[in-house]
Amino acid sequence: MNCYKNLYILGTSHISKESVDQVEDFILKNKPDIVAIELDKKRFYALTNETRASFKDVFHIGAKAFLINLIGAYIEKKLGKLVGVSPGSEVKKAIELARENNLKLSLIDQDINITLKRLSKAITIKVVFKFIWDIIRAVVFRKKDIEMFDITKVPSKKIIDSIIAQVKKRYPGIYKALIEERNEVMAKNLYKLMNKYKDSKIFAVVGAGHEFEIIDIIKRTEA
Repeated sequence: MNCYKNLYILGTSHISKESVDQVEDFILKNKPDIVAIELDKKRFYALTNETRASFKDVFHIGAKAFLINLIGAYIEKKLGKLVGVSPGSEVKKAIELARENNLKLSLIDQDINITLKRLSKAITIKVVFKFIWDIIRAVVFRKKDIEMFDITKVPSKKIIDSIIAQVKKRYPGIYKALIEERNEVMAKNLYKLMNKYKDSKIFAVVGAGHEFEIIDIIKRTEA
């Protein structure tokens, strides 16, 4: 948890019971005025209505982006089953508690279609082969660049920094599409909320990989 002025920002794991408990604990104990979540309108609708991607989405975001979305959702679902927590449970809990306590709910993430299209452009044939080679290094040669961690809990800042550094180094295009650009968007939206509602307590729920950089961007914006 990080705090800056009237903003409280919690970095979570989307498949962690610990994160669900942290979200519930903060909202019930601290009674924020606004709950900001790492979703856009499309993902919010999909999460709250439990809808899945359909083939008509191919025409909106392209075949490659559609496939990336399906693979990502599949992996997250499998990991969720492994730890016994549905993907996005901590965000669902934040939405549920915001509604029950009549709190303002704010969606701060970039449009998912924009993110997927940019991610699609970043995943070239060269990137695919590099990814395959990284898997071979890890599985066959036991070369691990990232420290192992318990997926049932939120990784430490040290591990998160290590993961982000590796992604930025090995896959700069993916880093920009998935992390850097979205950090800028979420920081901008939170900064607007902080200034529009200066006397309100804002609680933001974002992935642990975004937490610290968002705070840094907001501070740089004010400098």
